[in-house]
Amino acid sequence: MNSAIVSVLGIYLFIGVGYLAKRSFKEQIDERTITLLSVYFLQIFLTLWGLLKRPIDTTLLQTPLLYIGITLSLVAVTMFASRLLFADVKERSIATVAALIGNTGNLGIPLGIALFGEESVPYTTIINLANVFFVYTFGVYYYSRGNFSVRDSLLNIVKLPVLWAALVAIALNLGGYRPSGTVEETLTMGAYASMVMQLVLFGIYLYDTKITELNRVLIGWVNGLKFLAVPAVTYAILSLTNLPEMVKGILFMEMLMPLAVANVNLASLYDCRPKALTALVFITSVLFLGIIFAAMRYVPWLTI
Repeated sequence: MNSAIVSVLGIYLFIGVGYLAKRSFKEQIDERTITLLSVYFLQIFLTLWGLLKRPIDTTLLQTPLLYIGITLSLVAVTMFASRLLFADVKERSIATVAALIGNTGNLGIPLGIALFGEESVPYTTIINLANVFFVYTFGVYYYSRGNFSVRDSLLNIVKLPVLWAALVAIALNLGGYRPSGTVEETLTMGAYASMVMQLVLFGIYLYDTKITELNRVLIGWVNGLKFLAVPAVTYAILSLTNLPEMVKGILFMEMLMPLAVANVNLASLYDCRPKALTALVFITSVLFLGIIFAAMRYVPWLTI
């Protein structure tokens, strides 16, 4: 348990590095450049490394399907509940999907390694791919309040190199390919560089977060959904499955992730209260640090 706590704190150490770097050097730190380097280059190594670590089986394929199934079932509820709670269209959009777009990549993958070891990487990688699809379909739809092109949204997914890297990795895996020692070392270097850069980038984004005057009902709704309703539904569904304990723990952890910066990116693109979203990302990220320790103590699949 103590070693797991130290590992989790180590994850937040790199987030703190990004925060302090942005605070110290301000405009000299260009987060867009770091984002492009991470998304279009280093995440390719992370994806190949993750999906080639073990043979693909039905358990691995079930994981993203369960993630999407749980997420979509919650969307069906939030879609109607948000109409009752919020008159403002933009706040209604945030209330519908924000809590369901979690930080499964920047935080989820390295935290999975901290809690479960490198055996978690194939699962966290494929869950993150499922989350990408959700972000660029349902996320785009709600943050744009319906004024978007389905074709353009799908093209955004197709343009992501991580998707093509995943398809290549899956094809190689199914073909029986296993990386040699040298190739494995190269992929490992790129994967860990990607994870560290993602954590630092997350900290950089958090620096620009300002806790502005927010609708208290919206704050309560998003945090209640993220840290009460989502874990409860996830726990109930996973309890009915016969998945291995580690896989249940990984799925539960990923559903518990704080809000992703992707929420802010989409909100900025479609002018859907981006400042409110950045504040919510910050709040959930701070709360998560305490909540994950509580979960590690009381949720059997996370007990180390």
